[in-house]
Amino acid sequence: MESAHLPTTESAVVAIRDLAVEFGVSMTVTDDIGADQTSRRTSAELFTVFDPDGSLPHEAFVELAGSPSVSVRLFPEDDARIIVDGVEFHDVPRDSVPGFLRSVYGGLARTKGRLFPPGQWLIVPLPGDETYKELIVDASLTPWLARSAR
Repeated sequence: MESAHLPTTESAVVAIRDLAVEFGVSMTVTDDIGADQTSRRTSAELFTVFDPDGSLPHEAFVELAGSPSVSVRLFPEDDARIIVDGVEFHDVPRDSVPGFLRSVYGGLARTKGRLFPPGQWLIVPLPGDETYKELIVDASLTPWLARSAR
């Protein structure tokens, strides 16, 4: 299964909305538009809306309700930060976000623990041999994370 190219933040929001409908999950979206509004533009002058190249940066924060709790912050730089039940995945390419969420809601995501070095990891496989793996910092697993252990 190939992932579609998502050229804009809005196209990624539409793809996430389609997945939310498919999996029966409600969602809310907050948009920040303009260089003075986006989180990574701290050096933008006050009331500067456009980037120096004339583009209008668009950032979105998407919250998906239910179990697991998922939030996605889509950045104008073609990447995203996804948080699944408190586990943060930084620098996920925007094009990989729908596949990531499909794996989480489709039951492919799993937790894996090791004795040495000690720890629990959340592993999210994507189509095309791409896998994201992050350490679960909180010692107590949420019910969804505990249920996903393999």
